[in-house]
Amino acid sequence: MANKCCFEALDKSLKDIMGTAEKPCEQIFGGKIVVFGGDFRQILPVVPRGTRSDIVHSTINASYIWAHCKVLTLTKNMRLVSGSHSNNAAEIESFSKWILDVGDGKISEPNDGYAEITIPPEFLLQDFLDPIEKMVTSTYPNLLENFTNPEFLQSRAILASTIEIVDEINDYITNLLPGDEKEFLSSDTIDRSEANENEAFEHLTPEFLSCLKTSGLPNHCLKLKIGTTIMLIRNLDQSEGLCNGTRLTVTRLANHVIEAKIISGTHVGNTIYIPRMSLSPSQSPWPFKLIRRQFPIIVSFAMTINKSQGQSLDYVGLYLPKDVFSHGQLYVAMSRVKSKGGLKILIHDKDKLPLQVTTNVVFKEVFHNVV
Repeated sequence: MANKCCFEALDKSLKDIMGTAEKPCEQIFGGKIVVFGGDFRQILPVVPRGTRSDIVHSTINASYIWAHCKVLTLTKNMRLVSGSHSNNAAEIESFSKWILDVGDGKISEPNDGYAEITIPPEFLLQDFLDPIEKMVTSTYPNLLENFTNPEFLQSRAILASTIEIVDEINDYITNLLPGDEKEFLSSDTIDRSEANENEAFEHLTPEFLSCLKTSGLPNHCLKLKIGTTIMLIRNLDQSEGLCNGTRLTVTRLANHVIEAKIISGTHVGNTIYIPRMSLSPSQSPWPFKLIRRQFPIIVSFAMTINKSQGQSLDYVGLYLPKDVFSHGQLYVAMSRVKSKGGLKILIHDKDKLPLQVTTNVVFKEVFHNVV
């Protein structure tokens, strides 16, 4: 969900375009009809180091624009209806209602936005010695026989709450694949135009910069094999389906370019070539702007819950050694799946003992003026 500032900037721009110097346009969005699509149950705008209040007040329904909006509500979960293999309408309705109750924070009420909820046993993976192995074999059964099959790969993913956990799972799966592994290291610098006023930034070493990780930025070290599933994290060519979130499988590794085949979207099967690019996070979590020259991809056998928004999958493995920490994350993870039977959840404590309870985070005040 975009920050309200984006919509307010659009409003100002359209007013400027539709008005004149003598007679400024006073109508909202310059009198143009604008259609917004979104779900307040999903993850709210990211506010670096922001408080709960900062996050809630960054949404569009906290803007003056909201008073001019007419809300149209969707009533049917088409992802479940179209993807379910079950003809049991009552089962689909029950599962859909449970997901909505998670998104609305109605389970384990009363609560102040943070609630411990019990996951139904039918979704849980509990019999394991190695939790990551169990998660991988459940979500990617017979991986070595199927890792070259685009239909097998495009329909499933493991989701986790943090980048560190996702990297651990992706490294585990990559090591299972046959063939030689190739490492691609980034070149990291900081934007000198923004750092000139602070001499302390001159002492940031390449070793320090290479350790930095954040959402929307590839890791310093990318470990890839032929057959690795990857995801683009930048728009390269929208007309060819090369958009942020497109999933691909690696077919060839060279020193300065990666050949890959698209396995999601409208251009499935197309072979493309990915170059290195200079990348920076859209919202830097650090007091400086990092510039990382690297391939604009992440390994995506597993992905963060935030990155999974917009995906529709047949099989979702939700791995929660650490609880979710932001509004809507649990709802987003559970609602990516097309059928009740496609969702499996593994929760464990620090001693890797299975749990049935996890935290759900819902800032209910964001719903107050939605309907």
